Amino acid sequence: MEMLVKSNIVAAPTPEDAAVKPPSMLGVRLRHARLVAGLTMTQVAQKSQCSESLISKIESGQASPSLAMLHRIAVTLDTNIAALTTEEAPREGPIRLSGERPVIKAGEISLERITLPKRGGLLQANIHIVPPGEASDGLIEHVGEEVGFVLEGSLELVLGSERHLIQAGDAFYFSSQTPHGYRNVGKVAARIFWVNTPATF
Repeated sequence: MEMLVKSNIVAAPTPEDAAVKPPSMLGVRLRHARLVAGLTMTQVAQKSQCSESLISKIESGQASPSLAMLHRIAVTLDTNIAALTTEEAPREGPIRLSGERPVIKAGEISLERITLPKRGGLLQANIHIVPPGEASDGLIEHVGEEVGFVLEGSLELVLGSERHLIQAGDAFYFSSQTPHGYRNVGKVAARIFWVNTPATF
């Protein structure tokens, strides 16, 4: 089970009850995963450390959770974000053409899918698109490993008690069990090619 760690990262406000349009089909898939797991909305809310009202609004399409919140909910339901949000079946073959890759959005942060959900898949790759001033919702930790490469912009990467300023051309690697998060400290959107294993997002 994922643990939350107090963070000094200042994120843009993402109120739980913000009535914004969620990724298509998220509510339907979340409700299905919850019922398959045999959990009530109250139980999911308690395990994900959020309000029952938020779970209800996500399922009914009235709210969109932050990326970190969606991750906590996915962990509670023993699944991952990709399984809850990706609408298209994986394209046959190994190529993901530019302009054809699905993009999901959680809050103001977007994930461009390089790999799509695949049962038994060992890794997951996305391009994280982080607008200026935006940040992950606190620090998260989970089983696995992560590696990334900054394509554009700059990012403050937080690993435990350490903060690292990384820019276009820089790369990183860390154990996912290290509490981690990030914030765009630059003036342009940051694009980071991010790979993690096992599939988490």
